[in-house]
Amino acid sequence: MVTFTLPAELRPLAQAEPNAIYSALFSAASDTIKGFGTRKLEAELGQCAVLHTHNRRLDLHPHVHIIVPSGGMDAKRKQWKKLKGKYLFNAFALAKVFRAKLLHQLSEKSLSIPVGMPKQWVVDCCNVGAGEPALKYLSKYLYRGVIREKDVVSFDTRTGIVSFRYIDASTKEPAYRKLPIAAFLWHILQHVLPSGLRRVREYGFLHGKAKLRLKLVQLVLRVMIKAQVNVPRPVMCCPHCRQPMHILLMTSLRRPDG
Repeated sequence: MVTFTLPAELRPLAQAEPNAIYSALFSAASDTIKGFGTRKLEAELGQCAVLHTHNRRLDLHPHVHIIVPSGGMDAKRKQWKKLKGKYLFNAFALAKVFRAKLLHQLSEKSLSIPVGMPKQWVVDCCNVGAGEPALKYLSKYLYRGVIREKDVVSFDTRTGIVSFRYIDASTKEPAYRKLPIAAFLWHILQHVLPSGLRRVREYGFLHGKAKLRLKLVQLVLRVMIKAQVNVPRPVMCCPHCRQPMHILLMTSLRRPDG
């Protein structure tokens, strides 16, 4: 799993131009991995990228997690090339290229880059085994909000202070943060993505339009995919006699003024 983090100096710009910044973040991160795969492995990599915009304290902290198989497909030779060693690519080299690509894209979008940008950016590259734990970790953020209801500990109606719980990254122990209700709501709402912006994106042979390349990967690696069993549609019963009904026609209800 490779994690590309937007530097703190660009977070205000992410608040002002979320569509442009998050799209550039996706593009620069995926292009960086694609370039390393082409040069180092001479093969096409598959990527599954997920955007996170917050840290555990609910502060704005945009970063992209990308799950990458430890190998790539040489389509011309129909050969799977496996990476040697424990790590995918050097994290410092990834960070250097990622920085250059993202700043170049921001310049092309005519976005003003703050003065004093750090020369060293943060990219983390770690081995997650077969990837299942990492996928579970990422998937739970896709189907819930930025904070669970049970982590909101209390709300003092007299002072208007909200207290919520989170796990401290350094101690791995529960910690608490108190915010005025307006600040708490702002911390939540700043993570609402713009309409139409996709939080999950795929690249390489994992892209939705690369089904033939994915089948080639499965064939070369002798991956057997279990056939999906179709789940029967629930029977719709008559509300009066409780007997199964046969649907002959379906119409949509429209407002008289529509």
